[in-house]
Amino acid sequence: MRDFLYVDNQHGAPWNDVWDWYSAWLPDVRHRSDFNHLLDMLSGEIAVGHSYVSGGDYPDLDNPRTGLLGADLEEEDGFYRITRIYDGGDWTPGLAGPLSHPGLDVQEGDYLLAVDGAELRAPTNPYRLMEGTAGRVITLTVASSPSAEDARDIVVEPTGNEGALRRWAWVGANQARVDEMSGGRLAYVWLPNTGQGGYQYFNRMYYAQKDREGAVIDERNNGGGSAADYIVDMLDRELTGYFNSRAGDRKPWTQPMAALFGPKVMVINERAGSGGDLLPYLFRFRGIGPLVGTKTWGGLVGTWDTPPLIDGGGFVAPRGGFFDVNGEWAVEAEGVAPDIEVRNDPAPVIAGGDPQLEAAVREALRLLDSGGKVTFEDEPPPPVRWRRPGR
Repeated sequence: MRDFLYVDNQHGAPWNDVWDWYSAWLPDVRHRSDFNHLLDMLSGEIAVGHSYVSGGDYPDLDNPRTGLLGADLEEEDGFYRITRIYDGGDWTPGLAGPLSHPGLDVQEGDYLLAVDGAELRAPTNPYRLMEGTAGRVITLTVASSPSAEDARDIVVEPTGNEGALRRWAWVGANQARVDEMSGGRLAYVWLPNTGQGGYQYFNRMYYAQKDREGAVIDERNNGGGSAADYIVDMLDRELTGYFNSRAGDRKPWTQPMAALFGPKVMVINERAGSGGDLLPYLFRFRGIGPLVGTKTWGGLVGTWDTPPLIDGGGFVAPRGGFFDVNGEWAVEAEGVAPDIEVRNDPAPVIAGGDPQLEAAVREALRLLDSGGKVTFEDEPPPPVRWRRPGR
């Protein structure tokens, strides 16, 4: 923090005093995790985002490599029933749930009766039988009822992480909600970050829906990165004309073709930070549309080139801070406030709602109905360009 922070005043912290305060704790450090906790507290005196402490000289621990089936299980009358199977979406290359492969013929509602021949009954934790199975082939016994009259063995390869499967299910549910509420008029795009993942999600989801009249851009829980300017550049493209088409429905092509020109609303929350702060900041700066949700985290500093500690641990001193075109430090420790504040309180979310997303859809539809719709014009009458001297 003394040598690498992006400014040279430690944000006003009395650094010599800070050293005295926390070095007094060193005799009580008994483990690397104690030391990391101490560094975390010390770092808090700087009051800066991204001051991460991690790793170091930890003992090696055995990983049980617990296998996961990409499914929800529910206990019922002493047995475990499969209530949901996650498939990652047919349009997601390389992402298929272990139970969703063609030919397995496993259905939601089936019962999981055994794992590699070991009988599974409640209250046994199903995942105890799955230890050590991630990434290797195992046999499951499934049946349509606990009676096991039609029990059959299937061969599957459990995954070690089903996060991406569940994430796409959440995205798909959000997309379906936006489709239903808007009658198919609005696109839905979720951006998990502004790094490689967000770049891929944006390019994959946004351009595939350019036939929609408007868009809801969901950047809640955005983990940051450096692609915010690219995303905002694409969202801010202006309609400059059309090329006619004599094929099919004769619908003209827009120029530029890769864009969506109607109203756009961005959904934000307190778990979006770093590049997830910059994205809504630029969205507002460009005047693209309103922000709906809750204030973002407020952690807009860069984290490049801080050297590691001698035992391989990390202690990040942010290396770059953001200031605006007026020469004022901005966003860090402040966040980006919404234009329309909406909280996702537990009760409506538990009931299956999403107040923030629903409010964003309503606002986008209001903008559409208030004259924000961009129509694809019919082509003008054919031009007469034939010329001949003397006529």
